Amino acid sequence: MLHEPLLYLSLYLKKNRAAYHALLDAARRDGDWEAWLTFFLEGVRETAEGAVATAQRLTRLFREDRERITTTERRAGSALRVHEALKARPLASLQDVRARTGISFPAASSAMGVLIDLSIARELTGKRRNRIFAYDRYLAILSEGTETT
Repeated sequence: MLHEPLLYLSLYLKKNRAAYHALLDAARRDGDWEAWLTFFLEGVRETAEGAVATAQRLTRLFREDRERITTTERRAGSALRVHEALKARPLASLQDVRARTGISFPAASSAMGVLIDLSIARELTGKRRNRIFAYDRYLAILSEGTETT
């Protein structure tokens, strides 16, 4: 999982591209490594704080959605298993969900229906077969701040 923090750090560097290049050039040209290192460590700090905040938001989302699912009573067991599968892979087909949960295809389909009714999951393709489902709020949290200019 080492690549994920590096991905976010690369976003910091991309957002601050001009400063990154200017400081790196100054380090190469004038030996001013302290200024570049300060900039870089600020990026590490900002990235780490963002990762902690994201993890906290995801934990809260997962807990709130789990609580909502448990109110569905008799269908909650399968729906909770499908929810766990979507937490592991927020874009998934019913075949993926079935394989991850070990429940039957009809049970996976019914449980996904519960998640759709609760606005936890959304079907993306509009098809009747080979549908793909998304855990939208999870994906939205993960993608925040990844837009660059």
